[in-house]
Amino acid sequence: MRKLILAIVFPVLLVATGCGVSSPPRTGPDDRIATSPRVSSSEESANPGECEYVQTDNASRPVDLPPMQNVEHTGTATFTINTNEGPVKITMDREKTPCTINSFESLVQQKFYDDTSCHRLSDSGLFMLQCGDPTGTGSGGPGYSFADETTPDMTYPAGTVAMANSGEDTNGSQFFLVYEDSQLPPNYTVFGTMDADSIGVVARIAAEGQNGAYPDGSGKPNNPAHIETVTPA
Repeated sequence: MRKLILAIVFPVLLVATGCGVSSPPRTGPDDRIATSPRVSSSEESANPGECEYVQTDNASRPVDLPPMQNVEHTGTATFTINTNEGPVKITMDREKTPCTINSFESLVQQKFYDDTSCHRLSDSGLFMLQCGDPTGTGSGGPGYSFADETTPDMTYPAGTVAMANSGEDTNGSQFFLVYEDSQLPPNYTVFGTMDADSIGVVARIAAEGQNGAYPDGSGKPNNPAHIETVTPA
């Protein structure tokens, strides 16, 4: 993704600094950036208790598709990401993003996230740690995709947990953890929140910086940012 393209498509929400330009969370080198807020396709067609997951390329780790019928869409779910810096506890509202949570829960049950590392840290303008790719390259996923569950008023304050994507309805396994208030268009499904202690864990990882390997100035965290396990809490 070239800086020139980013600057033209998305001039307001990018923050230029001496370290480069921060871009929205992405999955892979050829991600597309939407020019305007999207309305979730799930709002248009999905029925309560039903989700659609579309098989794509080979998964980074072999997993089964999440269940598509009788999906829980009420109540809350809580998960703990156990990292090398401590636990990150995430609380999720099934009513708001049932299909995203259903996918995350399925991947957790299949241990997709266990023994992986978060591959991307943005610490200027956009403050987030991106995880969920077992290959550690930023281009890996679960071998399926599913629709956005976004709303036009979606925001990304500190504590937000949201899906990374490479365009409309391309969600997979990658997600990002926001440790300081960040400005993004409402194109990334927010499916959970972290408590204050958990934000502190991510902030400690971020405090060690990153290598600036990506064209936008973000990069691989200097801290191992290792996910040991993800478990229901």
